[in-house]
Amino acid sequence: QVRLVESGGGSAQAGGTLRLSCAISGYRFSSYYWAWFRQREGKEREGVAAIDTDGTTTYTDSVKGRFTISQDNAKTTLYLQMNDLKPDDTAVYYCAAEPDVAYVRRWIRKGSWDPQLFDVWGQGTQVTVSS
Repeated sequence: QVRLVESGGGSAQAGGTLRLSCAISGYRFSSYYWAWFRQREGKEREGVAAIDTDGTTTYTDSVKGRFTISQDNAKTTLYLQMNDLKPDDTAVYYCAAEPDVAYVRRWIRKGSWDPQLFDVWGQGTQVTVSS
């Protein structure tokens, strides 16, 4: 089973930057659709950024122009570069993976970020942004 371990969370001031990493191990399939989600206190888990097998990226509107999702060439680490952080970005951030790439692609392209689309999850890392 693929295993995901997030790191890089912490505290930042509004306008600051953080870079999250997600270490990937135990690949079972040749390709996966990757994503970052977050869950703010008292809110449902929401999609933030996703990356397709060809490198195509998708972002939710609230982070466009501020966050960047990427993956290293060896596909052993997923990143989320977060710039111009806002207090509203405070949340637990999770990386996620799904081997049924075509299925997830259809829904992400329609703007659906349902967490149930993804089968594999990390344990999460806390990000706190103060004003």
